[in-house]
Amino acid sequence: MQIITQEYKQFLLEIKSKIQSAQLKAHIKVNEEMLKLYWEIGSMIISKQNESSWGDKILENISKDLKKEFPNLQGFSVTNIKYMRQWVLFYSNSQQPVDQIFQIPWGHNIHIISKVKNINESLFYISKIIQDNYSRAQLVEQMKKELYQRSGKAITNFESKLPKLQSDLAKEITKDPYNFDFLSLRDSYDEKELELGLIEEAIMQNMTKCLLELGSGFAFVGQQYKITVDKNDFKIDLLFYHTKLHCFVVVELKTTDFKPEYTGKLNFYITAIDEQVKGEFDKPTIGILICKSKSDMIVEYALRNVNTPIGISQYELTEILPKEYQSSLPSIEQIEAELEGIK
Repeated sequence: MQIITQEYKQFLLEIKSKIQSAQLKAHIKVNEEMLKLYWEIGSMIISKQNESSWGDKILENISKDLKKEFPNLQGFSVTNIKYMRQWVLFYSNSQQPVDQIFQIPWGHNIHIISKVKNINESLFYISKIIQDNYSRAQLVEQMKKELYQRSGKAITNFESKLPKLQSDLAKEITKDPYNFDFLSLRDSYDEKELELGLIEEAIMQNMTKCLLELGSGFAFVGQQYKITVDKNDFKIDLLFYHTKLHCFVVVELKTTDFKPEYTGKLNFYITAIDEQVKGEFDKPTIGILICKSKSDMIVEYALRNVNTPIGISQYELTEILPKEYQSSLPSIEQIEAELEGIK
């Protein structure tokens, strides 16, 4: 009778991990080789059509003959061959390296070249796919929400308050506007419901969509996070830690238009987190204020003499629940009770 020891189990786990890692690398390699083949086929077709003035009818012949010659291989439909050609044409005049296109699935590539307007936009989404491991559905959702157009668009003072590298990275995590359509809010929602709705959605219903909208690297620390200064208690709407920036991020939500005094309050919270919570090796805390709407000029004036790094954005919320559905939703008090129960 064999005795399965803990040491053996650990050893077997290590072997399994090696096998799984090798399988993943093999899958990536197979995908890369397939995409390089598609690139070559697309390039050859473009070259031959230019030389011989062949029309698109020839693509049907190529498809038919390839499927006959390689019956066990998929990917040689007329539609897919057209995509190969379109793919090469899209990137062939790029002035920057595009090797990343071979690192993402073919379906992702097809969707990108079918929807984007330029190479910079396509490379942005390719980078997101690689960094954040977007599924096809997540890519479709983010492109539908125009992530490229919104990313890094908040008005900030990061450039003057943070070192260059930190400033650039911090700018990238902002959006303008933020899209909160994944929330279930009532017709006459208020600031508290927006804040609780965000956390309720994140913790209890749809973590993926919430974190996708905030962006990669955000780790939830607390909601209504309490700080005490000179025996006075204050509550921060939302506190996150950003694992890539290595800093705390204070988020304040406002259901009204931006007002200059909001920056003073956020500046105070950032200073308090820096003094009381930030660790020795953490980078300076960043503040993000998300309002219903804003005047860019007023925001720029308000940020001019603020000493802490702050970004200011607005949110869009186009999907408000009709009144007939509101009675089936939990009240703010019920949500608070639920949140208390999971602490």
